[in-house]
Amino acid sequence: MTASERDVALGVLVVGAVVFGLLAWWLVPWSPVPGGMPEAAPARGTFTQAVLERGETYASGARWIGWSALAVSLVVAAVFGFTRVGARLLSRGGSRWILWTAGAGFGLTVVSSLATLPLALLSRGRRLDYNLTHQTLGAWLVDLLRGIAVEGVMTALGLVLLVGCARRWRRWWPAVAAGGAAGLVVVGSFLYPVVVEPIFNDFSPMADEQLKAQILKLADEEGVDVDEVLVADASRRTTTLNAYVSGFAGTRRVVVYDNLLDSAPDDQVLSVVAHELAHAKNNDVLVGTSLGAAGAALGVGLLALLCSSAAVRRRTGTEGVARPTVVPLVLALVAVGSLLASPVQSGISRKIETRADVVALETTQDPRAFIALQKQLCIRAVCDPTPVAWAQWWFGTHPTVLQRIALARHAG
Repeated sequence: MTASERDVALGVLVVGAVVFGLLAWWLVPWSPVPGGMPEAAPARGTFTQAVLERGETYASGARWIGWSALAVSLVVAAVFGFTRVGARLLSRGGSRWILWTAGAGFGLTVVSSLATLPLALLSRGRRLDYNLTHQTLGAWLVDLLRGIAVEGVMTALGLVLLVGCARRWRRWWPAVAAGGAAGLVVVGSFLYPVVVEPIFNDFSPMADEQLKAQILKLADEEGVDVDEVLVADASRRTTTLNAYVSGFAGTRRVVVYDNLLDSAPDDQVLSVVAHELAHAKNNDVLVGTSLGAAGAALGVGLLALLCSSAAVRRRTGTEGVARPTVVPLVLALVAVGSLLASPVQSGISRKIETRADVVALETTQDPRAFIALQKQLCIRAVCDPTPVAWAQWWFGTHPTVLQRIALARHAG
């Protein structure tokens, strides 16, 4: 890496970090609860002892499976990316760099998925044991393959963009690639509801006109323009209950799980929909997209510095970012970086989710339905009301169920 190229990469890193910090300071609701978050509700008295023991037993096993899968994926990434193994396999990729780069990105995605497949099967078995799914093995494998295909295509696209920029703009490629990565985040956020979601679910218009009218009324009260109210056939994959609002501009839709409609009264359905509409009211998809775009640009700057380091190139056998040999190193750095960034992402997510709870409670004025819903969601998902503190801090994207119940009691 030349001095000028290094300066550009460092500039991209600094600008990305500053922009991310400013956006986070401006857009994230760091104090979402007026007067501060109340103390979590007591586990005993909120749930029965049987529910608590069942949740703790399931969560303990699920954590170890999840952590083991994460460790395996990191080891796979490190073997290919932090040694000379990956670079040697791709050392012949010259004039056909697009094919080699895309193939390497897709192929390593498949390899990582195959390495963690036994743990995924073990996780599925536990979900069957705890009545969290009734999906057949064949249907589960089809969904797994779909997920791998989507992840592989997106990975290949991003890597081709990165390597292509390095080949075309020898000095300014970190800046160009950072802009491209940010653009991909924005485009992906817009297209996801209409391109990716239908790959995994079938959607149909809500048939219950009365409930649909109540949902649209909630949307009006929260000042949210909704294009569609749909029902997803989630019951074929899971017994857990949920609803969400996705998209923005011309793609915004309220999506309700069919099993939520089948097992929850209307007031609880409206409670979860009010929470999801609160995300749309506060443009949380746009907030996440903006932060993601800035984070992607920051990540490209850091990748440029690390991948082009002489010491790193000697150790890994890579030939610079302009060659397909860099692909395993990039994927390994992304894997480690994503893990290290999880506390920041999770902390921001918890603040945003808490604000959505506050707005939902203010809109519905029905804390009893909110509390009943949270209990039902936890029981159906076999959640652990008292998760390990450090794991909640590192990976927890939502407040705990006991924190959410305490918030509703405080509001009532």
